[in-house]
Amino acid sequence: MTLLELHNDQKEVSVAPLFKGELGTTSAIQLQKDGHLAEHITKTPALLLCVEGRVTFENENNQKISLKPGDYVLIETNVKHWLHASEKSQVLLLK
Repeated sequence: MTLLELHNDQKEVSVAPLFKGELGTTSAIQLQKDGHLAEHITKTPALLLCVEGRVTFENENNQKISLKPGDYVLIETNVKHWLHASEKSQVLLLK
């Protein structure tokens, strides 16, 4: 199975559960070219890993990080953040 098979290509942003363990979860997120994942917060520390494509992570603390495959960012709790994809992209969210 591939990450692409988890998603609906008709959606700008598609989120699918990938793994649920005893201590955490991993979600697969697909963003279409120019797709935006709207502003939101997390109550749990998280790690966002870019697997394919190019995304920009931004938060309310003026942090702006461009991610390419293999790059990751740690996401702080209770800080508004959002994503933008400059090309079709796959990212993994680990909580």
